[in-house]
Formats: sequence, structure tokens, C-alpha cells
Amino acid sequence: MVGYNMDGPARDRVMKLMQEKDRIESEIRDQTAILETNNVGMQDALVDCDGFPRNDIDVYKVRHARHRIICLQNDHKEIMKQIERGLTEVHSSFVGSNGQGTSRRIDSVQNHTNGHSSMNGHSAMNGNDAGQSFAIVGFVQDGSPADLAGLCENDEIVQFGSINHDNFTDVTQVHQIVSHSVGQRIQVRVRRNDAVQSITVVPRPWEQPGLLGCQIRRL
Repeated sequence: MVGYNMDGPARDRVMKLMQEKDRIESEIRDQTAILETNNVGMQDALVDCDGFPRNDIDVYKVRHARHRIICLQNDHKEIMKQIERGLTEVHSSFVGSNGQGTSRRIDSVQNHTNGHSSMNGHSAMNGNDAGQSFAIVGFVQDGSPADLAGLCENDEIVQFGSINHDNFTDVTQVHQIVSHSVGQRIQVRVRRNDAVQSITVVPRPWEQPGLLGCQIRRL
């Protein structure tokens, strides 16, 4: 009987990497909360029109938070690569009788770990080739990250990062990916007018609450 070799040093390394990933994501959320408390994003000016530090925000904390977010995002990208390599090693012993089990399983792992990556630009394909929709976009606020990315009200979501119709259970999955991907690109596929488009969304603090500026609800 073919199975996984889920014991050993490779598994231990992956588990430690995942724990570190969770720690990094938690700190990114903490630092992002500092920016939200000061009602600023990553790019907002920290000086007034006269060139003096703004007195409506804690400039020191905001600068420190921005620096930490950038460093943590770089750390997050690197650790995701390490996790992907580790998962491939863990699953390398999974070989079916026809020799295809490994490649299928590795492809699945890679698709999951690459859920936060994206395609540059937008592309369209036939709606029948893209799978089923599982959620729909509600209102989209003007000037929000969702608006700038090209999301529109009533877009039906076919894929959001690593989430698709087959593994979707609740909208909180979408919220988790968004909160874990501040400043990072997420590949989103939406069905609009019977065509499916690939869109790149980058969650980030902006002038209004939230990191996307749109409503997403179960279809």
C-alpha cells in the first residue's frame, strides 16, 4: 500500500518552517494594526505641507511599522519558498504503481503554496474552462485596492489565491488569505459577462477600513 512518509527530519523541518511562517504573519498583522490606528498606509506622507512631521500621527511608530512590514514580507516570501521545497521533499516518497503519484501530489502542493502569487496583468478565458464560482463581489469602494486592481461589483469569484470551488467552505478563508498577504499579490479569477478574467489584487491599508475595500460574500 502506497502512503506518505510523514515522519522524519524533513517533516520536522517543514513543521518548524510553518510555525515561523505563522509567527511572521502574526507580526505583520500587528504592525499593520499600528498603521490602521494612525489612519495611514505604506505610502502616505509623514510630513505636513510645510515639511514638518505630522502631529496627528505617531511618526516614529509608523516609520518603524513600515520598515518591519517590508522586512517581514521579504522573510515571508523566502520562508514560503522553503516550505514549498520542504513539502516536496516530504511527499517525494509518495509513488503510485504507475509512477505518477508523486507528480500529481507535488503539483497539488505547489498550487497551494503558490496561492499568494499572481499573474501580471489581466487575461480572459472562456467561462466554461475556468471552473465553478463560489463567491461574489458586492460593493467596491472607489480608490480601494480592489477598485485599483479592477474588481467590479457582481464579479463571480472562481479562484482567490489557493481557494476554489472544490476547497471553499466559508468566506473566512478569503479573509484569512487577505490578512496574511498584506502588500503581496494575490491571483484572483473572476467570471464577468460569461468570460473569466485573471486579476492581481494587493491587500494593503488605505484611507478606509479594511485591506481590500470591497465586500465578498458566498454565492
